[in-house]
Amino acid sequence: MRPLSAILFLTFLAVARAANAAPLPAPHQVDIPSASLTLHAQLYKPDGDGPFPTVIALHGCGGLGGHSEPVLPRYRDWAEQLLKTGHAVLLPDSFGSRELGPQCRVKERHVLARRERVADITAARQWLSQQAWVAHDRVSLMGWAGGGSALLWAVRPQLSSRGAVPDFRSAVAFYPDCRVSSGLGWSARVPTLLMIGAKDDVSSPSACRQMVDGARGRSALIRIEIYPGASHDFDRANLPLRAVGGGDAALPEHGHIGTDAEARSDAQARVAEWLAR
Repeated sequence: MRPLSAILFLTFLAVARAANAAPLPAPHQVDIPSASLTLHAQLYKPDGDGPFPTVIALHGCGGLGGHSEPVLPRYRDWAEQLLKTGHAVLLPDSFGSRELGPQCRVKERHVLARRERVADITAARQWLSQQAWVAHDRVSLMGWAGGGSALLWAVRPQLSSRGAVPDFRSAVAFYPDCRVSSGLGWSARVPTLLMIGAKDDVSSPSACRQMVDGARGRSALIRIEIYPGASHDFDRANLPLRAVGGGDAALPEHGHIGTDAEARSDAQARVAEWLAR
């Protein structure tokens, strides 16, 4: 009976701890001055004065928030993961700040990864450099899909801050569209981790592999993890695999999206390890 009693006790203890775990605090909006607009962003910050390592997190083409929530579950979930490791998380709203909705199916886009979104990254970095609670030498980038594509532009050597502020510590891109960058001789000036599913038919794992292989020997450290069997959006929680259809502007035009539990768990561990470098 003793082993069974011990198991029951440990199970009760785990449930009790989960029940008493502090919920994710609500983010608060910050307004960041930029060259052509005021960039709205949502901020999650640990309690205390810091200084905290900080992640600038870049949403995909579906936007940052929904009709009734400032931050969609995908990004809220990652903010919770990052807060557990002591990071603050700043999420610029590139579309809402320009009074735009989701842009996944928009043919003529007014917010481009290489232009407006890189400008938003620069504005966010400058704002963080003025905050006393930020560990200024430990600011990193994370991006998903279109946000990951913007990240690829932002870490190119040509866009170095030239010492104006400490450069980014590192970068993590989830399933970016590498097709343009792979043809431009892309490389990175900061350590960059790419993660994408082998069955991603929205982005292109083969183009990302080609891009990374082409940068070796003339770039900062780059690693790519291609998850067998995983599709686009593999890191989202509780998203059954399905083909994209209909006219929802918050979804890609084609392909498949869905959670891959094993890849999601591995990605969480890899991100924590990468940001701790």
